[in-house]
Amino acid sequence: MNWDEKIADGLAEEGIVVVDEFLSMPEVREILSLPLFREPENHMRFAGIGHGMERQVNEAIRGDMIKWLDRRTAPPPVAAYLSRIESLIQYLNRNLFLSLKDYEIHATAYPPGTFYKRHLDQFKRDDHRKLSVICYLNPDWQSQWGGQLRIFGAGEPRDIIPIAGRLVCFRSDQIEHEVLPATALRRSLTGWLLDQLSDLRKL
Repeated sequence: MNWDEKIADGLAEEGIVVVDEFLSMPEVREILSLPLFREPENHMRFAGIGHGMERQVNEAIRGDMIKWLDRRTAPPPVAAYLSRIESLIQYLNRNLFLSLKDYEIHATAYPPGTFYKRHLDQFKRDDHRKLSVICYLNPDWQSQWGGQLRIFGAGEPRDIIPIAGRLVCFRSDQIEHEVLPATALRRSLTGWLLDQLSDLRKL
């Protein structure tokens, strides 16, 4: 079973799926070699909460730093990942009939001690985010370092370790989740698959 098929099956059955080695270790290390991730404090800004005019930075709710990625100017290691996401969109549209049209993805870095409290990824006044997709970039990550993605459902919460190359994809409107604090820098490519063209095209 290939990645696209496994992702489609997981989404259809449970609304969430975890796929290891979506990126190989050489691909992960190429991305981490970029100045964007080597010096996140110089290339990213602290993320906000809310949408549009309601957006505000609140480190009591989330403490990650981000930089939106532009497919037109992305360096080759990131462009290769974005191309893989575009192929995934086409597969999901053919097999799950989701009518996805675009995506928006940012580089993400959680400095040690930061977190993101429990939330949904879909905005109250904007329901165009259909699927959340996160690919982790943390070689040799140890569970005792923390930083798990905690997924909330009907039963006990499920914790997902952010190991390098692992992709997590889930329904943006259904899956509540949080990011637990970590003792080390935690990095990822985080984004959403949309049912409309991304506003980032205007940037």
